[in-house]
Amino acid sequence: MKRTEAIRVLIADDHPLIRGALNIAISGISTAAETLEAGTLEDAVALLEKDPSFNLLLLDLNMPGMKGFSGLTYVRAQYPGIPVMIVSGTTDRTTMRRCIDFGASGFLPKTLALEATRNAIQIVLDGGTWTPPDVDLSAPPDQEIANLVARLNSLTPQQMRVLMMLSEGMLNKQIAFELNVSEATVKAHVSAILTKLGVESRTQAVIAAAKIEAGQF
Repeated sequence: MKRTEAIRVLIADDHPLIRGALNIAISGISTAAETLEAGTLEDAVALLEKDPSFNLLLLDLNMPGMKGFSGLTYVRAQYPGIPVMIVSGTTDRTTMRRCIDFGASGFLPKTLALEATRNAIQIVLDGGTWTPPDVDLSAPPDQEIANLVARLNSLTPQQMRVLMMLSEGMLNKQIAFELNVSEATVKAHVSAILTKLGVESRTQAVIAAAKIEAGQF
């Protein structure tokens, strides 16, 4: 039976057909379901900044702006109270597991049938974690990944934002302008980032961010 309580879901995917299919799946979950759509990470973040009261974010792993796992880590840092379910066409089990390790509550293959998609989304809405059955979530994560995730989780949302800007090659004054803060504040954030990531220079911090982006550890 359909739920009667209101649910709000943000669908972030650059393919209209996928967004349409996910809308159909969600409409079958609740009689009071509301969905908003975005085609890029930037558009999704803009919607979240405007109103973060979503019950779930369905996030395409490969849409514009995502940059590997960095988009997932950024969203999780900025909006830790919103469960994120990755949507992707990949069938690579390592990628699926790493998404969970980086804080996703589920991994939804785009090839999944409609009813199975609906059931998977319901599990995550109920506070659970869902991946395809043949993905082993019981095994402990790779220790290097676990250490990196722990260090990333120690960053504040603003520090995570600064780290992503550093990885784009932005200078302190450019970051200060974008965030509407002083350069001294940016320098303080950079210093804290270096300490928390256990690196000695902003170059090493950028390398760490690049590893997150590429999924290379």
